[in-house]
Amino acid sequence: MHLFICLLLLLGIDANSARETEAVPNVVIIFVDDMGWGDLPSQGASGWDMPNIDRLEREGTRFTRFHVAQPVCSASRAALLTGCYPNRIGIHGALAPSADFGIHEDETTLAELFKSRGYATGMFGKWHLGHRQQFLPVHHGFDEYLGIPYSNDMWPGHPVTPKNWPKLPLIEGDQSIEIIEDHSDQDALTRRLTERAVDFIHRHAKDKPFFLYVPHPQPHVPLGADPRFKGSSRQGFYGDVMQELDWSVGQILDALDEEGVADDTLVIFTSDNGPWINYGDHAGTTAHLREAKGTTFGGGVRVPCVVRWPGHVRENHVNDINWMTIDVFPTVAGIIDAKLPDLPIDGKDAFNVLISEEGAKSPQDVYLFYYGRNNLEAIQWGRWRLHLPHTYRSMEGRSGGSGGKPTAYTYGIEQPLALYDIIVDPGETTDIKDAHGQVVSRMLELAESARQDLGDSLMDRSGVGAREPGRIPDVEKAAG
Repeated sequence: MHLFICLLLLLGIDANSARETEAVPNVVIIFVDDMGWGDLPSQGASGWDMPNIDRLEREGTRFTRFHVAQPVCSASRAALLTGCYPNRIGIHGALAPSADFGIHEDETTLAELFKSRGYATGMFGKWHLGHRQQFLPVHHGFDEYLGIPYSNDMWPGHPVTPKNWPKLPLIEGDQSIEIIEDHSDQDALTRRLTERAVDFIHRHAKDKPFFLYVPHPQPHVPLGADPRFKGSSRQGFYGDVMQELDWSVGQILDALDEEGVADDTLVIFTSDNGPWINYGDHAGTTAHLREAKGTTFGGGVRVPCVVRWPGHVRENHVNDINWMTIDVFPTVAGIIDAKLPDLPIDGKDAFNVLISEEGAKSPQDVYLFYYGRNNLEAIQWGRWRLHLPHTYRSMEGRSGGSGGKPTAYTYGIEQPLALYDIIVDPGETTDIKDAHGQVVSRMLELAESARQDLGDSLMDRSGVGAREPGRIPDVEKAAG
């Protein structure tokens, strides 16, 4: 369809009008956990093979400047699933098993968006937007769910998590069906979730369009891989995990082929944030980017992204236009002709970027990078990234841990006001604010606008546009 759209554009017909003539596609989003920008073989990884990701790249587009809204689990997932900055909807950090809040029932998820257009919706993986029953996926648009409610390290079996945390449940629908008891149970998760995803495709490919969301718990620590993959890579356990994730992608692509719907399916593969580098040999890499998960530098928020949609997304193409997870929601809404939510969202339609249309530009002038409770730490405006004064954590060049045990970060490192040109300096090494005073002034104005809307805890500011998360009833809270 890409060539068809280009022809229509030459004839003066808008691309958005052109897509309205097409049947709605199936959509598959594979959202892995803690995979670094440098973990794709095409972006520098050499310790493992990913033939199925390579296939996606040959048959689709690799986006090298795709970003998440925040460099941490729950917040990043909230952005993808709602098209909102997570702090707009009251989600921040990584919700612990003790959290008494989650996604609000008034927020519209991608699943609900697809349901409005008659799609079957299934999710198999890590949720992390509230573990209480009212927050679980089947109460927010998903017909089916099998997975874990929060990160797989939030269990007594992990060496650095609180021992009073409850055992990690495996949930189907909104009920716990078993407990992740030990590392052998962790080893089975990628395989089991993949099998359910493939089964979902086979059951729904013929009767109605479907939305399949596969947020794998891996390669977040503790690492887990099926015995078939242990020892299969050239770089230890982490490489083994990456190769099993690639196998999972291949199983999903094969199922689409078997059902004859590959050409009618949009597939997006990406990660929720950068790698957890203090785990050393159990973590990935950011290649040339600065810092990693838990920071708003490039290594924390710039992630791998590969998209395939035959006839629409360009084949064997690399796209370096900036866009973000918040833009996925309105983009697919446009593709399936779904009504946007009544409540404001932050994402913008990136269809022209998705198809790499000639002359396409980023859908947004400005991207905001919040972290922590509600800290505005950085702003990206085209090629410029302005870091506002804040503190961050770093390994400061030290090696991480080994065997699944982390080494300590240095916390509280001061980041002063600094401007970076991320086109020529993607590693954010050289502050050039003194040479670009007008750029800094404009970006400080944009920061002030953001604070008025969303607030900024670093300046003790509340925002007029921020909404509350969902909260459990007081009677349930009292019951524990």
